[in-house]
Amino acid sequence: MSQQPSRSPAEVYDSLFVPALFQQWPPRVLDAAAVTSAQQVLDVASGTGVLACAAEARVGAAGRVVGLDPNDEMLAVARRKQASVEWRSGRAEALPFAGSTFDAVVSQFGLMFFEDRSQALREMLRVLRPGGRLALAVCDALDHSPGYAVLAELLHRLFGEPVAQAFRAPFACGDADQLRATCVAAGVPDAQVRRHDGRVRFASIESLVATERACVWTLGGLLDEAQFARLLGAAEESLAPFLGADGGIEFDMPALIVSATKAG
Repeated sequence: MSQQPSRSPAEVYDSLFVPALFQQWPPRVLDAAAVTSAQQVLDVASGTGVLACAAEARVGAAGRVVGLDPNDEMLAVARRKQASVEWRSGRAEALPFAGSTFDAVVSQFGLMFFEDRSQALREMLRVLRPGGRLALAVCDALDHSPGYAVLAELLHRLFGEPVAQAFRAPFACGDADQLRATCVAAGVPDAQVRRHDGRVRFASIESLVATERACVWTLGGLLDEAQFARLLGAAEESLAPFLGADGGIEFDMPALIVSATKAG
């Protein structure tokens, strides 16, 4: 297996998903939010802290970064990374902060999992100061990520639509027009949505499939050992076109970045 069974889902996420998918995005999200020195920044759905830690490096000692997430295991991993970030437990739909507190509010690959996306966006706007910047990244449409599209089709063929649909959850906000409509409904009428190219890279097909199987937000708990072996065997053939000479697997996974400025 590609990860130790004793590791928590949060540790699996941090050691495998972050370098494979998420490490590349903080500079782009922070640029979209115009984060600079001495600002106060809130990272919503901070996970294990990749974006919040990058924000802390930008704002420096004169600034303040708060990373907020509802998952205590994620926050435990984050706290081990950067003590100078203020790590808080909480939900995006009910941010535990006064209005007009932050110069920038950012979020990376969290919006698609929120129970009420419009309410979460309203809350982010509420805690922004007038003139503050909002920036969020979400996965682009599944059909723009060819390796994951193949894996989704495999899951559908092997195990049926419910399992395939669980895997598709991270791509739920991948329609730019619908994303703009969600922003308008939340009172963010002037939000800009831009597509940015990105890549996914795992050390092997087995590493990719095993990591996805361990992910509690998609396939976690859905596949037993026999089903995993069946999926891996099929994936070794279907994902072969994405293999490099070193045995690693790599393919496109673009993102949509939403940005907006709160009116003064």
